Amino acid sequence: MNQRVVVLGLRALLPVTVAAFVVAIGLLLLEGGGSPHLMAAVFAFAYLLWILAEARITVRHPSQTAAENSTLLPYALSRAGTAMAAVLWPLPWDRWSPWLIAPMAVVAGAVTLRLVAIRTLGRFYSHHVVRYSDHSIVSTGPYRYMRHPAYTGMLLANAGFVAFFLNPLSVLLFVALCACVTWRILVEEQVLWAVHGYPDYASGRARLIPGVW
Repeated sequence: MNQRVVVLGLRALLPVTVAAFVVAIGLLLLEGGGSPHLMAAVFAFAYLLWILAEARITVRHPSQTAAENSTLLPYALSRAGTAMAAVLWPLPWDRWSPWLIAPMAVVAGAVTLRLVAIRTLGRFYSHHVVRYSDHSIVSTGPYRYMRHPAYTGMLLANAGFVAFFLNPLSVLLFVALCACVTWRILVEEQVLWAVHGYPDYASGRARLIPGVW
């Protein structure tokens, strides 16, 4: 898939996602259901801030030609679709419960993991699959324990978000997101395998969850 087309598609998807969240937050505030709806609106707003924080990385052109682009739009669509389906569906609960803290804590911890992973990878991090001419292996921070901690953080964050706004469509789209991430990782590793030292690095670490996969 043409790199310019992919970037344009991502740039079109971003305002749609933001608009959906603004509408959802407005509807939650207008519900007048008291603290549960207010808490859901605040949680959705926090998730929106995370989307905007990553927007610069999402829509930018990589500094050199991407080695692979076919997985990026399906991944972005499933990720955005999961989040939008979660917030636009009516709330599955109408009163406060201490159990609601658990998915919020999962999201907070997972986003922290993802941001740390992105910062650790530094200039080598991109939403495009890129193999730089001076590519080197990063094995510090969360990369000491898993090959793709940024994906781990993203999936866990969306799992917590879906659990909070639980509905059938968001669950279905989250399953699609997991499938897209699995496909993307397998394709990405075909590119990374040519980086000096990556096979040795990969042999001792799980992709997403230590001891699982």
